[in-house]
Amino acid sequence: MEAIITIVGFLGAGKTTLLKYLLNNYIEKGWDPFVILNDYENAGIDAQQLTNKVDLKSIKALSGSCICCSGIVELRNTVNRIPERTNGITLIEANGTSDACSLMEFLGVGLDDRFLPPIQISVVDVKNWQKREEYNDLESNQIQVSSLIILTHTKKTHENRQKLVVKELKTLNPFAQILTMDAIDISFLPQLLPSKNNAQKLDHQKAHWASCSTDLPILPNIKCIHKICNMLPKSILRVKDCTKIKQEKEYTYFERTPDGEIHIRPFNGTPITGSKLLTIGPGSEPYILKKAIKSSIDI
Repeated sequence: MEAIITIVGFLGAGKTTLLKYLLNNYIEKGWDPFVILNDYENAGIDAQQLTNKVDLKSIKALSGSCICCSGIVELRNTVNRIPERTNGITLIEANGTSDACSLMEFLGVGLDDRFLPPIQISVVDVKNWQKREEYNDLESNQIQVSSLIILTHTKKTHENRQKLVVKELKTLNPFAQILTMDAIDISFLPQLLPSKNNAQKLDHQKAHWASCSTDLPILPNIKCIHKICNMLPKSILRVKDCTKIKQEKEYTYFERTPDGEIHIRPFNGTPITGSKLLTIGPGSEPYILKKAIKSSIDI
């Protein structure tokens, strides 16, 4: 039977980093993974970044709906249509605002019997754990029905901070194993059982935020990316996507994480939707995005 592993965690916690780590290791050991990616908009951008690891036919991008509620039927149908493979494993990366408890409650209903009951891995950013102010409930909800919790950004934190976070995680979910990424035994993951923890219900509206995107012109230089990210309101929790820099042959991917850090790296291939700017969180309005783009170019 094929294992289904869902990866959840707050925006910027490191879900995609974990996904790539698991993909590399499973492929090296002869597994045949299928990947499902969920995002508010433009999940295809994330899918393209994995094509150097997995063939595009083994990746499915689900955009425009939340797989913990309105998109759950599409997700379930997608899983049931996955072709049977020798040594198959399915990896699902949920968007950063998913109600993880609802996702696990509904995903396992109606799956083909060739699949094992889905299990969940939560990614926790130790540096920013429970520093999300009004979003702390959502972040704590995301670890309550996980069988495994992966700690990230530990190198940026003191040992006392790490101990405090682990203590709080164990209080919320005493059944989950807690590891760092380098301690994962991938052969063990398909053997994990669904969590036995009783989770507190989340007001589902806390997991539904505004999002929007707009076209990005060719930018004069890479400094414009920093200017755009810095000009957008802090209430916007995630800024990402890709663009073309003048005189550069390849596209450039960028993102601003909830703690304000800006990351820039080369993009794998040509984006199907063209150059876009995507934002998630309160304040995501097209005119705000366009104003930031214009100001960055005019400066």
